[in-house]
Amino acid sequence: MVITKNEEHNIDACLKSVQWADEIIVVDAESNDRTIEIARRHTDKIFITPWMGFAAAKQFAVVQSHYDWILWLDADERVLPELSEEIQRIVQLNPNHAAFTVARRAYFLGKWIKHSGWYPGRVARLFHKGRAKFNSAAVHEGLEVKGSTGQLRNDLVHYTDPNIHHYFEKYNRYTTLAAHEAFMKGKSAHLSDLLIRPLWQFLRMYLIRLGFLDGIHGLLLAVFSSSYVFTKYAKLREKKFVQQHVH
Repeated sequence: MVITKNEEHNIDACLKSVQWADEIIVVDAESNDRTIEIARRHTDKIFITPWMGFAAAKQFAVVQSHYDWILWLDADERVLPELSEEIQRIVQLNPNHAAFTVARRAYFLGKWIKHSGWYPGRVARLFHKGRAKFNSAAVHEGLEVKGSTGQLRNDLVHYTDPNIHHYFEKYNRYTTLAAHEAFMKGKSAHLSDLLIRPLWQFLRMYLIRLGFLDGIHGLLLAVFSSSYVFTKYAKLREKKFVQQHVH
């Protein structure tokens, strides 16, 4: 299952990598490019809906499935043959685990980031729909699993952010969503959040997690991630300021 919004450059390769699946489900948030046209080459189970949020869209996709075991992907991810063989073998065995995590081999600006806290960066992606569901996080939603979780041996390939422009398009959306989520939980942004947290994010990624070994890509990633943290808390502070002056 994949959720999409204007993913014409990714969706073909993504769906080709899971042609072995019994069922491919695409939930599209009213794309205005060729995403739906391309997806129809691979599946007729395409559901076009207004944007409902990441977690809700994925849970909606789960409900549409006729099968118990589900693999969820982002459009910029690819399942290599060795991972597909492993998944098919595991599902046929009907394991006791409720879900399985997979290591993501993430490519940032065309380079596999092996450090910076990015690899292996395990995430639960294969799961039994009766024993797991998506949480309600606005950003970086994940699975709430009822039962044990196993580990897949092979990597999932993630082609995140092919260029800096793409990174900052997501950056703006995600920092706004993260700030809104924090605001709804009653959190505040203090001066320390604007000064200390971004610096700590840089030091943790670039030095502690050896981001410098990823070369210039590691430096860019650490700087951008630090800026992300700063922007998220700045937007939260802005929301609090507006709230106080409205009331």
